[in-house]
Amino acid sequence: MSSWSWLSFVVLTILCWGAYVPALHEGQSAIGGRGKALWAFLFVGVAYVIVAVLAPLGLLASRNDLSPLPSTKGMLVSALAGALGAVGALGVILALMYGGRPTTVPPLVFSGAPIVATLIAMWLHRPSTAPSPLFYVGIVLAAVGAALVLRFKPG
Repeated sequence: MSSWSWLSFVVLTILCWGAYVPALHEGQSAIGGRGKALWAFLFVGVAYVIVAVLAPLGLLASRNDLSPLPSTKGMLVSALAGALGAVGALGVILALMYGGRPTTVPPLVFSGAPIVATLIAMWLHRPSTAPSPLFYVGIVLAAVGAALVLRFKPG
């Protein structure tokens, strides 16, 4: 896998996360709509166990890399990251369950999340220089872009 560019994994993530909310909405609808929507979250959890638990265990075992365990801090912060992802997925489920549409939830989530992620990353890893004013223009443009997508989305 070392020959793969990190950008190929970015593209993979964009495609998967871009399809996430519409697929989730379809699953909720097929399960029985709003009254049964939390079942969709249960199956998201099943998929997480398969993809995020069994796959890494298999890969680690195939590399004979199951011990020693990582640092306690590393495990706790990684578990926190997983909890944040799961709570975010629950937020999407609840947004769809209580009236959000698959055409309105993604633009809000996927324009707001990168802004928050960048600000948190800058807080955790202080930049050596102040951000360019264009950085702030970019944040505003991300918000404006989401507003334009929402305002002019097809009926």
